[in-house]
Amino acid sequence: MNIVKNRKIFFSISSVLVAASLILLIVVGIKPSIEFAGGSLYEVRYTDAYPSLEEVRSSVDSLGYGGSIVQPVGEDSYSVKTQFLTEEERQALRDAMSIGGSYSTEEIRYTSIGPSIGKELKEKATLAFILVALGIILFIAYAFRKISVSSENKKGENVSSFKYGLTAVICLVHDVIITSGIYVLFGKFMGAELDSLFVVAILTVLGVSVNDTIVVFDRIRDNLLTNEENRTKEEFSETIEKSIKQTLARSINTSITVIAVLLALYFFGPVTTKIFALTMTVGMFIGTFSSIFLAAPFILVWKRK
Repeated sequence: MNIVKNRKIFFSISSVLVAASLILLIVVGIKPSIEFAGGSLYEVRYTDAYPSLEEVRSSVDSLGYGGSIVQPVGEDSYSVKTQFLTEEERQALRDAMSIGGSYSTEEIRYTSIGPSIGKELKEKATLAFILVALGIILFIAYAFRKISVSSENKKGENVSSFKYGLTAVICLVHDVIITSGIYVLFGKFMGAELDSLFVVAILTVLGVSVNDTIVVFDRIRDNLLTNEENRTKEEFSETIEKSIKQTLARSINTSITVIAVLLALYFFGPVTTKIFALTMTVGMFIGTFSSIFLAAPFILVWKRK
């Protein structure tokens, strides 16, 4: 299969996925966790008998705390996400989860974050993504500053090194949007929320994705320089196709290895990391797709403008 010749197909697939993801993000959205919105998370394990979800939910609702969400965790625990709690309210919540002392409970986790701290974490996460994107543009622009198109280019035209960096960032934005769109579905059907693990997953996916993209770009650079040294006339599209094929096995093998580990974490790891592992798996798949089928062909689009 010629990836460059079929680039419009891959561009179309990506456009549809991005559009669908944006619709999901705008219409449905991702519910922020207490880390970003502020509030309290309380989790207990039942050491003897295990109450039904309806019992726990009814008991917690009787406290009158705003926006309380009760969720089962594993086979013997429940968690409650609710408003920011004082120490007295926390004790009242524990009593409610034990159904007035009818069930023996053991406190597993308690996290409480004020609204101001949640806002600060949100701002830092946004800043982290902006700095990552800016750093990628500057690094790639510097690393590819001496690149030229090919020896068949008689007029000295070239693809600016800045465009290589910008292309990488466009692919990263593509990865973030689609992964986030799928994460909306995780939130709808699995209770996933916008938390620090999601931010970590996104930043990790960006790192792996941009590394794959740089490998392809570096191979394009090497092939162009080889063509210049050997005075070989080769269409830029042919150079790109050859470079993609030379790095294809490496990109796929890397992704398969990482995804295998993530799937093991999903099936055999703790409950708290399942959504993280699933998000990383989706992100790895999308990132590999963009680095192979979008990044290098998009350089050809830049060249022809």
